[in-house]
Amino acid sequence: MADVTTRIEATKAEIANLKAEIEKTQAAKKDKTLGTAASGTSVGNVRVPPQIKCRRTLKGHFGKVTALHWGGNSKDLVSASQDGKLIVWNAVTTSKKQIVNLKSNYVLTVGIEQERGNMVACGGLDNLCTVYNVSQPENAIEMASHEGFLSCCRFVSEQNILTASGDSTAIRWDVQGARVLDTFSEHTADVMSLEISPSDPNMFVTGSVDKTCKIWDVRDPSKSVQTFFGHDGDVNSVDFMSSNDKVFGTASDDGTCRIFDIRAYNEVAKFGTLQEGEGFTSCSLTPSGRVLFAGHCDSVVVAYDVLSKTTEPAYVLQGHESHVTGVGVNGNGDALCTSSWDTTLKIWA
Repeated sequence: MADVTTRIEATKAEIANLKAEIEKTQAAKKDKTLGTAASGTSVGNVRVPPQIKCRRTLKGHFGKVTALHWGGNSKDLVSASQDGKLIVWNAVTTSKKQIVNLKSNYVLTVGIEQERGNMVACGGLDNLCTVYNVSQPENAIEMASHEGFLSCCRFVSEQNILTASGDSTAIRWDVQGARVLDTFSEHTADVMSLEISPSDPNMFVTGSVDKTCKIWDVRDPSKSVQTFFGHDGDVNSVDFMSSNDKVFGTASDDGTCRIFDIRAYNEVAKFGTLQEGEGFTSCSLTPSGRVLFAGHCDSVVVAYDVLSKTTEPAYVLQGHESHVTGVGVNGNGDALCTSSWDTTLKIWA
């Protein structure tokens, strides 16, 4: 037994040394950031308040709103709340298109199918991913395999969905059969977020409490394609740039947001200030990738100019009265939705 323990400790030490070598090599190649690369070039200024302001407030939940997700038409969105309800909204008119009553109030994530928007999914502390047909919500499909809470769910298509969990795995499911197709299990702690590539449904990125982000290819679930280091705290949110799926943004408990480039296999921008304790909860990039929005636990939404040389925000949106749980820019790039523990969602434009 002692021999096994010695070998385990030696392997852990070897892994730590390899990780340190990787980080050293990446640091040596990190010669520029997006801000320094863009300096000297002619780029326009980002729109700031009062041009950007709250245009709509969506009221209807009676508990903390824990998640949101835009539909593919850039007008509809779905929200989840601890009042035990999902609401499908028309964000333009603020009308409620559908209300779905849940079995569990402890819902943490929600997703809407992007092509037709006729399916929504959710999950949370029940460890289940539950899929509803919006027109017939009573006919729910429950998918059980995760051994921890469900932190994120995203539809690949009407047939498949990806989920992330506190059991440190992500799973790809066959929706109609409610069966596991692939399990992605390389993270060493809770997987908090995932996002599917906007141009290649075979690729997706995950963010984890183990402080790393990983790129995966569903055609080879046995191992990740790339692993990105840099954060000093939980990675709570990841989001691809919709116009360039080689770039993704992150938000972390360490008080920073970062931009990673898959081609460079490196961090290319960093915003915010390292801190201990609660930090950013969520993030979303505009389609052009020029602005990264990040929700914070102190009730504000911070906007970073990705091409800026400073780590300070371009502006801060204030309006929520409590912890911001989600941010999302719609596909057209003309609206930002934010959700909060204050029971409301807000549309900014």
